[in-house]
Amino acid sequence: MVIQKLFRWPKRLFKKIMKIKKNDMVLVTKGKDRGKSGKVIGVDLGKSKIIVEGRNIYKAHVKPSKKYPQGGIIDKNMPIRVENVAIICPGCNKATKIKFSGSGKDKKRLCVKCRETLDAIK
Repeated sequence: MVIQKLFRWPKRLFKKIMKIKKNDMVLVTKGKDRGKSGKVIGVDLGKSKIIVEGRNIYKAHVKPSKKYPQGGIIDKNMPIRVENVAIICPGCNKATKIKFSGSGKDKKRLCVKCRETLDAIK
């Protein structure tokens, strides 16, 4: 009896759409920093994770190098899963969901609660 191996498409073939972008304000909804907010400083589309400034900080032991001549223990921002954060609307200052309007180059992110665009110049 031959066992058939299931075929999985490579992740690089799928175009991921991330609703949260760099410089957005987000509220952490799960984990040790639950209820705290911060600014997004990095986005990883492949792993669906973001780095939030001042949240999910861990200690890292580093060897002496040019960047850290003394070495030692430093504080490091670790990634958070996108499912564990909610975006904060700049208009109503509440954690909200996002919906898209338009298509192509006219596509905009909108707050579900107050219908204000999130893509305005910050």
